[in-house]
Amino acid sequence: QVELVESGGGSVQAGGSLTLSCVASGSLFISNCIAWFRQAPGKEREGVASVHSDTFKTYYGDSVRGRFRIVRDGALKTVYLQMNRLKPEDTGIYYCASKSWECPEGSLGPSSFTDWGQGTQVTVSS
Repeated sequence: QVELVESGGGSVQAGGSLTLSCVASGSLFISNCIAWFRQAPGKEREGVASVHSDTFKTYYGDSVRGRFRIVRDGALKTVYLQMNRLKPEDTGIYYCASKSWECPEGSLGPSSFTDWGQGTQVTVSS
């Protein structure tokens, strides 16, 4: 059983920054992938970014590449999502998720992730 707890959400004006945190505890597999997803009202859950535990290889969705940065602190079992130049379309609930072994190749879909946090709300106003 893996527990993921997100924090750091809030309200910010367009152009601003926020940093989300995801703390993992429990039986996190030694080789794993942790990712951030987001979901806006009425829309499907969208993959934002992922990072692997061993290679630290990262992936970013097209809509956030160049603005967001995912950082992993292995010792603390914490993954951060640094969000810069925020836009109103970045608004949504941000979820942290984990899976064993490799991160998905290509696009970041939610179906292979087995453990999920409760989410943290991010609101960007224009």
